[in-house]
Amino acid sequence: MGEFVDVALGFPTALFSFSLLVVAGYWTLVLLGGLGVDFLGAGADADTGAGAGAEDGFAAEHLAPLGLGGVPATVVLSVLVGLAWFVSLAGSALLDGAVLRALVLPFALVVAWIGTRAAVLPLRRVFQGRAEASLRDFVGLPCVIRTGQVGPDFGQAEVTAPDGSSAIVQVRQHAMDVPVAGAAAGTGLTTGSTALIFDIDPDGRFFWVMPYDTAPGPR
Repeated sequence: MGEFVDVALGFPTALFSFSLLVVAGYWTLVLLGGLGVDFLGAGADADTGAGAGAEDGFAAEHLAPLGLGGVPATVVLSVLVGLAWFVSLAGSALLDGAVLRALVLPFALVVAWIGTRAAVLPLRRVFQGRAEASLRDFVGLPCVIRTGQVGPDFGQAEVTAPDGSSAIVQVRQHAMDVPVAGAAAGTGLTTGSTALIFDIDPDGRFFWVMPYDTAPGPR
């Protein structure tokens, strides 16, 4: 037991041991009901720009280029940390010497990434399918524009779901609806403007919006 503790608290395993404690504490609070976890929102963030929170969206944004997107960042990081800790622990126990143990760190990270990516592939279909169905609930709701302007290829807005949760989503406006230069003030969608989500583009993973004051009330 003493040898196990020495290895777990030694370099490089200690780097992952403390992270593993944080992960274990997080999921313990989730199981006890101390934290609310929105798997749909977290999973959607990686591909649609809609998410349960800014923190998860930030993590998902950096995980996606590594091939770890499409699944809630909390799940991805938990698997990644767990695998890295196990590989690091096994490598440190089998190898002796500072130089060899230093090589365990990059090896553990690479193996953890490969293992996590393999685990993400089957989960991605499940979460993306459920997330897309959830995002369709936003159609017909008003939203508040959070970018300087909205056009056919750019724009973000904040939408509040019926349950009170909010998300930042990617929005677009048809070119024919975008005011031309010199149009009357207040006719364009700018920061703080209220718009209506009237459709979703599943391929582009964004919502179509229109000025709220010229559209019928939301459902």
